[in-house]
Amino acid sequence: MEILITSIQSIIPIIAIIALGYFLQNHGWFGESFGSNLSRLIMNVALPASIFVSVMKYLTFDKLVSLSEGLVYTFAAFGLGYVAAFIAVKAFHVRPGRRGTMINTFVNANTIFIGLPLNVALFGNKALPYFLIYYITNTVSTWTLGVYLMSSDSKSGKHKSAEKFDWKKLLPAPLVGFLVALVFLVLRIPVPAFATSTLTYVGNIVTPLSLIYIGIVLAKAGLKTITLDKDTIITLVGRFVLGPVVMVAILMLTAKNMPVDEFRTFVIQAAAPALAVLPILASHGDGDVEFSTNVVTLSTILFVIVVPIVDTLLGFM
Repeated sequence: MEILITSIQSIIPIIAIIALGYFLQNHGWFGESFGSNLSRLIMNVALPASIFVSVMKYLTFDKLVSLSEGLVYTFAAFGLGYVAAFIAVKAFHVRPGRRGTMINTFVNANTIFIGLPLNVALFGNKALPYFLIYYITNTVSTWTLGVYLMSSDSKSGKHKSAEKFDWKKLLPAPLVGFLVALVFLVLRIPVPAFATSTLTYVGNIVTPLSLIYIGIVLAKAGLKTITLDKDTIITLVGRFVLGPVVMVAILMLTAKNMPVDEFRTFVIQAAAPALAVLPILASHGDGDVEFSTNVVTLSTILFVIVVPIVDTLLGFM
């Protein structure tokens, strides 16, 4: 019961902010270009700041080195996840515009905004170092291959990158924020207090604005877009079933002496919902924004049911 209450408490603010965006859009608060301007602000300003601050706050170079073995297991699980996702896209003939969202949802999770508070609530601060390992893997995966797949997945089926290769797609602003943070960590460069405060303020707008953006997209498309069609079902199965199963298999086969808290942290994070910024990434790549919104909304709601089930099953291992 405690796990269920924790999951519900984590999800209510998210649904409430999505509903706020939906309500305000329907009542004419936002102009036609507000949504696209919002996505640019999040992608190019707020997200890099948020990632930089998160890395500097939760990691040190020594901690990164001491926990590096966990990176091997998480990157192996993510790699298998990508293989399974690409196979699913081909096997089920997923149409252009949805492929990037499906692959990203199979592999990458909403770790920092949902996974972190849930992990602390379930396992306490003692499990935070293990969470950070998963966070690193998730961040690298999302802002390298993940964002490239989203940016090159157009509904028309024509990849813009094929017409004119854009080097910026290989180095998006959020990834730059992560790489700069790693430089600061490795070289042990201190960040002035005023800079940390400024970047924290800017980075803190990512989650609420991303969720408001989802509400705006829902309002423009109509609630009828929340559906359980074939592609959505496959995507949700990949996120909530395949993700945790692959992680458990990797850990049981290769990390038999792993601490219990590390094992449980990796599996719970593998069952977290889809990234809240997927609709924004889809809009930048001319993908199916409605499908991305549908996946994010449904995975966020289903998360309340899935996490207690996964945590209960972990108790038998």
